[in-house]
Amino acid sequence: MSDIITPELVTLDAPLGTDKQSVIRALAERVVAQGRATSAQELFDDAWAREQKDETGLPGGIGIPHARSASVTEPTLAFARLTPGVDFGAPDGPADIVFLIAAPAGADEAHLSVLSQLARSLMRDDFMSGLRAAQNPGEAVRIITDAVTPASETAAAPAAAAPAAAAAAPAATRAEARTATKPKKIVAVTACATGIAHTFMAADALTAAGAEADGVELVVEPQGSSGYKALPQSVIDEADAVIFAVDVDVREPQRFAGKPVVRSGVKRGIEQPKQLIAEAVAASDNPNAARVQGGAAASVSDAPVAQQSVGRRIQRWLLTGVSYMIPFVAGGGLLIALGFLLGGYQVTQNAANVIIQNSLWDLPTEDITSSFGPLGQYLGSVAFMIGATSMGFLVAVLAGFIAYAIADRPGIAPGFVAGAVAVLMNAGFIGGIIGGLLAGFIAWWLGRFNAPRWLRGLMPVVIVPFLGSIFASGLMILFLGRPIAALMAALTDGLTSLASSGAGAIILGVILGLMMCFDLGGPVNKVAYVFATTGLAAATTTNTAPYLIMAAVMAAGMVPPLAMALASTILARGKFTPVERENGAAAWLLGASFISEGAIPFAAADPLRVIPASMVGGAITGGLSMLIGVQSYAPHGGIFVLFAINPVWGFPLAIIAGTVVTALIVVALKGIGRSTKDVAAAEAAPAVTVAA
Repeated sequence: MSDIITPELVTLDAPLGTDKQSVIRALAERVVAQGRATSAQELFDDAWAREQKDETGLPGGIGIPHARSASVTEPTLAFARLTPGVDFGAPDGPADIVFLIAAPAGADEAHLSVLSQLARSLMRDDFMSGLRAAQNPGEAVRIITDAVTPASETAAAPAAAAPAAAAAAPAATRAEARTATKPKKIVAVTACATGIAHTFMAADALTAAGAEADGVELVVEPQGSSGYKALPQSVIDEADAVIFAVDVDVREPQRFAGKPVVRSGVKRGIEQPKQLIAEAVAASDNPNAARVQGGAAASVSDAPVAQQSVGRRIQRWLLTGVSYMIPFVAGGGLLIALGFLLGGYQVTQNAANVIIQNSLWDLPTEDITSSFGPLGQYLGSVAFMIGATSMGFLVAVLAGFIAYAIADRPGIAPGFVAGAVAVLMNAGFIGGIIGGLLAGFIAWWLGRFNAPRWLRGLMPVVIVPFLGSIFASGLMILFLGRPIAALMAALTDGLTSLASSGAGAIILGVILGLMMCFDLGGPVNKVAYVFATTGLAAATTTNTAPYLIMAAVMAAGMVPPLAMALASTILARGKFTPVERENGAAAWLLGASFISEGAIPFAAADPLRVIPASMVGGAITGGLSMLIGVQSYAPHGGIFVLFAINPVWGFPLAIIAGTVVTALIVVALKGIGRSTKDVAAAEAAPAVTVAA
């Protein structure tokens, strides 16, 4: 790895221009001149695009423009010592030490580990002073090579391991400095757009600041391009707060569900690590602090993700797909409900023609079904069609992000295509799940090939999407699509006929209610919810069974948080701890909004009482909703979409019945086998809350 930089790539005290644009261009040209990239313009464009997102100047006179570029054929560092310095956007002035970090688009883990080690070295005073004192390019190369050599000896290990391990074992001097009070446990995630430089610099800065902070134990998980080592779930579960110093999405955020969180860009993790830690400590004591959203999907295993069982991994993949699908369901479903409100329930008959043939200044004049007249017809048609379009993405999004959970970004395109093919084949959400799993495994398998250097840059953006789409979608079309479509048709017909019959509908409502309350946002809950939402696409004025199913699912899902709120804030406040009463106050809004996860703090603290009671109430609500014949035209929203519920009185009636029953059962169970010692222990337990 020592040839990642050569004397020909070093510029000492020579002018490269008066602005950072000129410096980056000059260094890119030098990389091309050494045969390490094919196009100086393309490399400059990629580095400049990264610079435009967030300036790469750092305190201490450092500039680190960097990019992953398809034009780069070999991981490369180009170094310049500038006199005078050039402004790279650092708060303390111009940069005189500038590295251009150029990585191929498909750089392997070992090379990315070396580049990341360089980024860490920039935080060391001895490294920086050595570069500023170097007499010639050869000496500068030796200093840089010495800094990155230790990483090459262990390059097979993920780059994330070092800071996590360092943070996991606090030094003895740090332990001696702590006060006698219980230390605050903080976990942090760092990630930047390229996952090469800022990711690891922020991780090291936070780790160093955490080591100096009294009464704080901090562990960092850098999520770099070379992979990441997930923190043990037990460490996350014990954390008092979370820091997300990231410029991109956190991978597997459901692991941190319910934790107080401080969010910032990755550069703040480098420049202000002590302030971030102080904010995290403050958030851990603030019941109103922002929290990581998520539900029971968060893993409760003590093992890292890589060591989880096959069943746990499959659950995580499926729930990742569902979590990305739900915003399409919620947004699209509410728009459809708004379309019904404005245009009437017959708006579906000609909504597409209305938005194509009419406009605000040319309103429809025929087939008006809206009580608001032509304007209501037009606006209702617009809302309905936007919502229907959003709902049309459900299966593709489900499949795409299942594949993403398995293979990361290279899996997205094959997954989306497989999901779209599942829709084409009428294979429904089961087809989407199978297509997403196929696409993810194929993309993951293709990504493991040790491709030649000239091909690596094309693998994630061309080869994997191309071959993954062919294989996954080809299998769906040739072999799997029709059998799955037949299974879906039989399942849908059976459940629809069950929902259309008196006793059968009640039984179906009871089953759906039990499923919705079994794990409060977990896999069983999500199966019932996905079944209901995807079934809405088949609903018509003559086939109302999907509307009945949707109403039963939504009503039952509202029962657990509302029941916990009723029990802890009104019926039996003395049987709940102060923390539980605070959670109960928040659960009123969560339950009213159809967020079942509002009951998780209660279920986590007392599962043997809360979950069975919730299932009883959910079963009553689901069955009663079916008995009354409540229909929901919206897939989400709770009481805030009562305008899309018919009959409107039946929906709250079913919810109130289940809520009261669950609350009474919980209160009764709280008096059985609950000693004074149990109550005292509960009072001392840390708060567990879930944000709306």
